[in-house]
Amino acid sequence: MKKAAFHTLGCKVNAVETEQLIESFIQKGYEIVPFEERADVYIINTCTVTHVSDRKSRAMIRRAVKRNPQAIVAAVGCLAQTDSDQLALIDGVDIVVGNRDKDRLADIIEETNFKLTRPVIHTPPISSTDVLKTVFYTQLHEKTRAFIKIQDGCQSFCSYCIVPQTRGPVRSKAPMQVVEEITKLIELGYKEIVLTGIHTGAYGNDLKDTDLAALLLLIFNQVKADYRIRLSSLEPLEISPLLLEIMAGHHQICRHLHVPLQSGSDRILALMNRRYDRKYYRDLILRVADKIPGIAIAADVMVGFPGETEADFAETENLLETLPIFSLHVFKYSPRPGTKAALMKPVINEQIKTERSEILLNLAAAKRESFMKSVYNQELEVLVQQQVSENTYEGLSDNYLTIRFPAKENLIGSMVHVIAGKIQDGAIEGIIKPDDSF
Repeated sequence: MKKAAFHTLGCKVNAVETEQLIESFIQKGYEIVPFEERADVYIINTCTVTHVSDRKSRAMIRRAVKRNPQAIVAAVGCLAQTDSDQLALIDGVDIVVGNRDKDRLADIIEETNFKLTRPVIHTPPISSTDVLKTVFYTQLHEKTRAFIKIQDGCQSFCSYCIVPQTRGPVRSKAPMQVVEEITKLIELGYKEIVLTGIHTGAYGNDLKDTDLAALLLLIFNQVKADYRIRLSSLEPLEISPLLLEIMAGHHQICRHLHVPLQSGSDRILALMNRRYDRKYYRDLILRVADKIPGIAIAADVMVGFPGETEADFAETENLLETLPIFSLHVFKYSPRPGTKAALMKPVINEQIKTERSEILLNLAAAKRESFMKSVYNQELEVLVQQQVSENTYEGLSDNYLTIRFPAKENLIGSMVHVIAGKIQDGAIEGIIKPDDSF
């Protein structure tokens, strides 16, 4: 039996696409092994959102080649889509496949019969007619949460972002396809389903008479079972009053939203082509927090965008200080060739980027600790993910907190109800509620 190993860089969509690839290789009869082990095929699912992502992607490719020079090494995904020729020049790379044909990788490898004299490159352009296929798992994978890609592509064209070039136009999975996938995953035993996409809030823009809110209502109407839904990142302008009403009215939707900010300066937001201002973002976050008590709100924020002054940065810092944010994902601006921002001046030097990043990371740590303290003695629904020591398990609450608790039986993959206690080593310690029910 041939062995296949996978490594994923970048976003949650890449992660779910890797899981889909794993399923296709399982169906071809491959044994899936850790990336650190010797394998017959290595698949690196690349990212190109920053220059650091580029570097990490290339490093993982070279690591696979070194681990087994006789193996088939395939570079797939976003960096493969935009820079296929350069990846093909890396010594030992056999196959380069972009995002359009990524799901066909197992077939592409089988077609080569493991006999390659030069790299095979599959990077055709992505069009609006490239439909999203239904994906069914035949067995539980190692991850305790299941991800469904409900949407792909982006047409926002933020001035700093290369994603529209790597992912193409918006394409949405048909609503009943999503329902069928969820039903199958629940039958396999999954308790949490994450709905994700490159631009999740744009779901349905290319379909008739549907959007994300309508999809959620359809899911809850069609799928009657014990499960919960988690939504991935949503843009500020796409969190409608109806969507908030649905989230507040259905306990099966996790109290967790990831709402990118990028900057708290109206001037910088305009240069980024973000289409909202700081007041809109502030009012939205306060409304979400008021509507859904206990919700964990995460935000993306970028430092060092071209022309960002100390005053611009201060506006970002001050805005974030005033908001009920649970966590911050802080990024240093990275120029991407082919984007408008790559030509903007003045360029901010790396030292200033680092200083600003550290300030926000310190703020993020304080925000996270404050939120964790706020749930003390509360009852939380926890998906058990792993055993961390003898008779100690760890899981994820609906509002995205790491919860650690004692248990004598193996609870991995199940849902339990835990009373939150003190914070210890970045997690909340707790105890299972005696009757384990709300």
